[in-house]
Amino acid sequence: MSPEARRDQLIALGMAMVDEKPLDQVTIDAIAEVAGVSRALLFHYFASKQDFHLAILRAQGEQLIACTTPDDSLDDPIAILTSSLSAFVDYVSEHGGAYTAFLRGSSSADPAVREAADATRSVMVDRVLEHAPAFGLEVTPRARVAVSGWVTFVEEVTISWLTDPDVMTRDELLDLICNSLPAIALSVGGALPER
Repeated sequence: MSPEARRDQLIALGMAMVDEKPLDQVTIDAIAEVAGVSRALLFHYFASKQDFHLAILRAQGEQLIACTTPDDSLDDPIAILTSSLSAFVDYVSEHGGAYTAFLRGSSSADPAVREAADATRSVMVDRVLEHAPAFGLEVTPRARVAVSGWVTFVEEVTISWLTDPDVMTRDELLDLICNSLPAIALSVGGALPER
């Protein structure tokens, strides 16, 4: 196995473990055992346990970004938004423990961990702002702040829904998070798109 493939394998194993248990409980020893490699080999690829955890968080962010890429073949801005948010909800539903660890990492005292979560969130904000004119929203610093807040709202509402899915159905969750963006656009000077 090439060094890059081995490193990717170790990160994938770590991501799978984080689906089952909190990130801080994913140990180098457990990964080495599952991978059938020595603990020393892991330290060949990752300088520390913290470095390994950071690699897992970055990989999660990349995976989330990839699966929520907007479908620009759709003409309707609400359909594009709904498609991306549907993929987001599916990802978070499938990887609830891992996503919660990722999201909670953004409040970490470790700047590198915060940067991993913030970089993913920044891509999401940029994607929304890229489509902002379809909502009649001019891209301004005020709009960026509002969309950043909306992304955080989407994250928190989705995590809350995972914790208590009886509160609303998946479709009701999608309606809530999708309909909140045009309302925010309207409040910062945009217009509601035609449905």
